[in-house]
Amino acid sequence: MNARFAGIAELTEVPSVAVVVDVMRAFTVAAWAFGQGAERIVLAESLDEALALKARHPDWVALKDGPPAPGFDTVNSPGLLRSADLGGRTVVQKTTAGTVGALAVKEASLVLCAGFVVAEATARLLRTRGRDRVTFVVTGEDGQADEDLACAQYIARRAVEGDTDAAEYLRRAGRSRAAAELAQGVRQGVHPDDVALCLELDRFPFAMVAALKDSLMVLRPCAVPPPADGLSV
Repeated sequence: MNARFAGIAELTEVPSVAVVVDVMRAFTVAAWAFGQGAERIVLAESLDEALALKARHPDWVALKDGPPAPGFDTVNSPGLLRSADLGGRTVVQKTTAGTVGALAVKEASLVLCAGFVVAEATARLLRTRGRDRVTFVVTGEDGQADEDLACAQYIARRAVEGDTDAAEYLRRAGRSRAAAELAQGVRQGVHPDDVALCLELDRFPFAMVAALKDSLMVLRPCAVPPPADGLSV
């Protein structure tokens, strides 16, 4: 597999296959939302769009980065979201980097959103789809976020090498600036368990696929069966 790693600003053309990585915290939160029963997640272009969607659909759950705000039901924190009952609900998500990255590649033929919590399923889906060229979008810090790059590199290796050890990739993510800021309370809307939850490898058995539907970018979980021989990818 020919893997390219790029920041959002480096996306000068539409990739065929894109894996958009936001470990801390957008796509960890998205995975937890599906784990708590959400049916789909609408990735909003802006806070105003998120609020407009919420206004038209009061039963939808709207979340954002940062502190709580009027009109939003919760914030972009896996620690806070993990106790929510989202059975059958639609979630509207707007974040600083993750949702922006996904929308930047919305015309790609396959868009996956990922973090460590869905790494194995994401790698397996890439392998089963047999794609040779994959662009990994490193969303944080203008493409320099080490937690996102480490996760992207791990998934890329895992897609072709079944015995790839995650330990060093997780260590890099744990030493990242984002992890430090979350742990130190620099960022708002944070739960004390957020860093640990973002570094929980393969917590969920599904990949997450985003696609345009009626002009909205919609993210859904995608079950990925294990290999027939029972071995990891």
